[in-house]
Amino acid sequence: MVNGWAIGTGPEERCAEDEDRGDAESLYRLLEEELVPLYYERDRSGLPRGWLRVVKEAIRSVAPRFSARRMVKEYADQLYVPAAASCAAPELVK
Repeated sequence: MVNGWAIGTGPEERCAEDEDRGDAESLYRLLEEELVPLYYERDRSGLPRGWLRVVKEAIRSVAPRFSARRMVKEYADQLYVPAAASCAAPELVK
């Protein structure tokens, strides 16, 4: 994966304990076989090129959607303005 990893096999019809056990096994296998080696595999300069590729792709693909500016605008539009309007005097509400 370029921008993340899946843990577990998805929703299945099993009890919560079995699902938790399967998710934990999947997570530990992912850490041991992919993530830790990717992070510690270094080039001659000592840089983890594979890990840096993943980090850069995550920033490139996620940053436009998860920015503080977008968050503040959404909070204002969806929460603060409606809350303020609901508390305003009836003659001021349009």
